[in-house]
Amino acid sequence: MLVVNRFRAGEDPAGLRVDLELVHGLLAAQSGYAGGWVGRNVDDPDLWTLTTHWVNVGAYRRALSAYDLKLHGVPVLSRAIDEPGAYEVVEPGGVLNVAQSRVT
Repeated sequence: MLVVNRFRAGEDPAGLRVDLELVHGLLAAQSGYAGGWVGRNVDDPDLWTLTTHWVNVGAYRRALSAYDLKLHGVPVLSRAIDEPGAYEVVEPGGVLNVAQSRVT
């Protein structure tokens, strides 16, 4: 599972970078984390991303329940651009999830 959170730096790009690196470190310490990075758009330097890869959706959701993530991560993640960010990794010929919204 792949999670892409995008952010606008606004007036404090250095502060956003520090925040994203902190949250990335907290996520990387969780069980089921498979990789990730902080990135900045090459054409629009105000646009940043925190991208993480997880063994499955359950691992990601459990990671967000960790105390340190609730305390330090959620306030940063709540500043992300409001758009869907969880993706399944598509393998050639693999069966995909049912194509329907999970919003209730």
